[in-house]
Amino acid sequence: MQQIVLASGNKGKLTEFDQMLAQFDIEVLPQNQFNVPEVAETGTTFIENAIIKARHAAEITGKAAIADDSGLEVDALQGAPGIYSARYGGEGASEQDNYLKLLAALANKTQRKARFQCVLVYMRHAKDPTPIVCQAAWEGTIGLSPQGEQGHGYDPIFIPQGFDISAAELSSEQKNQLSHRGLALTLLVGAMKAKGIIK
Repeated sequence: MQQIVLASGNKGKLTEFDQMLAQFDIEVLPQNQFNVPEVAETGTTFIENAIIKARHAAEITGKAAIADDSGLEVDALQGAPGIYSARYGGEGASEQDNYLKLLAALANKTQRKARFQCVLVYMRHAKDPTPIVCQAAWEGTIGLSPQGEQGHGYDPIFIPQGFDISAAELSSEQKNQLSHRGLALTLLVGAMKAKGIIK
């Protein structure tokens, strides 16, 4: 079984990657299993940050690594919180702090169009000159109040296009098919197959 390090300690993300890649005999291991410390995300785009994280994890573990940089773009807030989605509420903010701050920022706005963005980077090793980069988006709007218990991050306030329930009310199967990460993972699997990394 091939092992790939996920450059994250986020349990929600680990579950999603594991569900998608297990069928290809790939075991996805969180970087904290190898005592990989967090790396400063100094990039100004999702792509730059994903590359920084993948290279850092590959360098320390000596294994192939996948990194994900994702976030929520809200049109009425000029694309914020964007790359700062995970720390939008300030250092040490909880997921709930983040989405409550976002709801407060949108309190007087009627334009609530938003999308989740996800960039995935796969590096065979730390010096990989041609990492695989896949990007996907999930369109929707921001609800007026949190709904649902599933998912993580901003899921309770994100209403996917074509639905009248939040992402936190979808089943994990639905979410894997529809979400920005699910779509990016499908692209990544296709690219890994094309390069012969998985069969």
